Amino acid sequence: MFTIYTKDYCPYCTMAKQLLSGLKIPYQEVDISHDPKAFEELKARSRMLTVPQIFARDVCLGGYTQLAELHMRGKLLSVHKNHA
Repeated sequence: MFTIYTKDYCPYCTMAKQLLSGLKIPYQEVDISHDPKAFEELKARSRMLTVPQIFARDVCLGGYTQLAELHMRGKLLSVHKNHA
């Protein structure tokens, strides 16, 4: 299962969710827009302050750019299978 930390006004968050949905990869969304506790959780998990931050279980894959790169290299589905 993938987890995506998002903000409601973030176009890259929307693109990441569309990419995963299009590939039928399930994900859990954690919207940190108005949730300081979730934002602190994100900072503790990734040490990053930007969104989206995408995780395959406990492995941080990065943001939308890294997710799209995995897909373009044909590796995103195998990451999903290995962390399902």
